[in-house]
Amino acid sequence: MQIYLASTSPRRRDLLRRLGIRFQLLTPAAGETPAAVGHKAGGAPARFAVACARAKALSVADRVGPGIVIGVDTVVVCGKRTLGKPRSRAEARKMLAMLSGRTHTVISGVALVRMPGRRVLTASETTAVSFRRLASDEIEQYVAGPEPYDKAGAYGIQEQAGIFVSRVSGCLLNVVGLPVPLLLGLLRKAGWQPAS
Repeated sequence: MQIYLASTSPRRRDLLRRLGIRFQLLTPAAGETPAAVGHKAGGAPARFAVACARAKALSVADRVGPGIVIGVDTVVVCGKRTLGKPRSRAEARKMLAMLSGRTHTVISGVALVRMPGRRVLTASETTAVSFRRLASDEIEQYVAGPEPYDKAGAYGIQEQAGIFVSRVSGCLLNVVGLPVPLLLGLLRKAGWQPAS
């Protein structure tokens, strides 16, 4: 069965390849804002992540043949704030200062669209991540590099920012950007079988 990944994330591509899943990569044409996906601002972050994942998968569904389209979106929630990708160094600095010395949650929404027929399956994964207290010069050094700018919450746990983390409770791969056990369960529900 053909698998399609609606994503621009190099981490998601890499994780799928490591699983031995062959897939075709497609660039989604969906926004990642509440208005773009028809989500009420201030609504549940997990619903927002799922709505974004669903919009990504559906945005490419008309371009594929029979198979399964995967859409994924990850958000970081700290207190009552939902953090996406920072748009500037100042925004990345502010996000990291907010996460410093606190526990936040990383939520990934996953959506599969089975084609033909556009049958949609969705789910979400939540992981708690605790940061140690960060010194201002650590934050400055980190935001001066390229890592923060294509990641929700302005950090990549699998990269240099892994040293900021004091504890992870839940699926580590979810924090990287693809909750693999959840995805495999959804794929099987959609009728996919691993190659033997």
